[in-house]
Amino acid sequence: MTKIETDILKLTSDVLVEWGHKPGKAFGAALRDGQDALDKGEPVQSVRQMLESYKPAPVLPLSEQGTKPFHVNIDAETADEQANVTAVMQHMGELMRTPTIEAGAIMPDACPAGPLGTIPVGGVVAARGAIHPGMHSADICCSVMMTVFEDAEPKAVLDAAHSVTHFGGGGRANGKRFTMSADLYDRFRENRYLNNPKILRAAQEHLGTQGDGNHFLFVGTSRATGRTAMVTHHGSRGPGALLYKMGMTVAEGFRKKLSPATLKQNAWIPADTEEGEAYWEALQLIRKWTKANHNALHQATVEASRSSQVERIWNEHNFVFERDGLFYHGKGATPAWDDYAADATGRTLIPLNMAEPVLVVRGKDAAHALGFSPHGVGRNYSRTEHKRRSSVMSAAEMLKVETEGLDVRFFENKIDISELPSSYKKADSVVAQIEKYGLAEIDDYIDPFGCIMAGDMEPFWKKNKGKRR
Repeated sequence: MTKIETDILKLTSDVLVEWGHKPGKAFGAALRDGQDALDKGEPVQSVRQMLESYKPAPVLPLSEQGTKPFHVNIDAETADEQANVTAVMQHMGELMRTPTIEAGAIMPDACPAGPLGTIPVGGVVAARGAIHPGMHSADICCSVMMTVFEDAEPKAVLDAAHSVTHFGGGGRANGKRFTMSADLYDRFRENRYLNNPKILRAAQEHLGTQGDGNHFLFVGTSRATGRTAMVTHHGSRGPGALLYKMGMTVAEGFRKKLSPATLKQNAWIPADTEEGEAYWEALQLIRKWTKANHNALHQATVEASRSSQVERIWNEHNFVFERDGLFYHGKGATPAWDDYAADATGRTLIPLNMAEPVLVVRGKDAAHALGFSPHGVGRNYSRTEHKRRSSVMSAAEMLKVETEGLDVRFFENKIDISELPSSYKKADSVVAQIEKYGLAEIDDYIDPFGCIMAGDMEPFWKKNKGKRR
């Protein structure tokens, strides 16, 4: 014990600094509580020990570039593919510097998805003790569900689905909504993140909706059985987007304290904090809501088509999974181990594009893919670049050429050429890479009959502007 400790009768800033404290929000509280303890006759050493909890957590630096390598499961043959892979590698290299991340991998469908250092689509990372909201993105639990019908024709199923589904911004109008289970609603209200008026309202209004972009409703025929199957692709809509926003705000608060050098999009919530435990619970509840969102549309389609179902499977590809003490963040990547969730069936879905089959696969839990498989085919360049390259043809001409013989519908009655097959990577190349890298075993193909997508939607702000006029 130093002389300064044996002679202490009054706690000062100088003493706290010598003890390793740094000026900040907790500094004043340490002075006050420490002095109170001294005044009550507590030994100096006991006071010093008590005040250890007032010290800020040590700041975590970024890892050095290249010290944490990642697995690469992607090939490039053309100039566009090489440019895409180069960009993905740069993003992953920067992403791996995040202090919490211990391992990473990229899939054959990988493509960039934001500023440098953002986890790519088709990217997977394993983090120690941390949940990164930016790595599951605003479209939490984006997922696919398939129902196989007993005796329905593809057109009857597509017509029935068109009569019950809902694409576009916002939710369903009053009187046309599906009912959210009372139990799930109550569990939302018990969670510190989900007990939010906007989330609770969206959870009721957005049930049975599919949004826009690359979300779809696909109808095809199983090669294995000849039966009609329907596949939907969408996520947690408004409730998930609002949870993501709240999660990013909380994570940013921790980032400033724990690792200011970490990129804002890679901020994290420590899993062992109250905030982290509540966020993890919120993710599980959003997962339940998203599955119910798919189920609502599938069951309504079964009833509208006057058929019955033989099988229904579902899996997410934009989520966080806990395994062996690590939190695996899959951004557009599908878990490929059998028991990743209590409702896992051993089979998952990999859509390709509207003119190609949906693959029904069994995962191989490959270590070089961190136990994941691809979620689709991905893009080699942006939607905007695709539109620029496609300007020589009209949208109607492109649709006819690329989807000849298929029943392709756009909910908004405007063709979105950025969702046509030419906007995506070559399906056969991605399938070949799935086989080359041993990422999944194909169990069945759902050959396309037709699909429904949102279409080329007018931005909401333009619609609102028009209404104000």
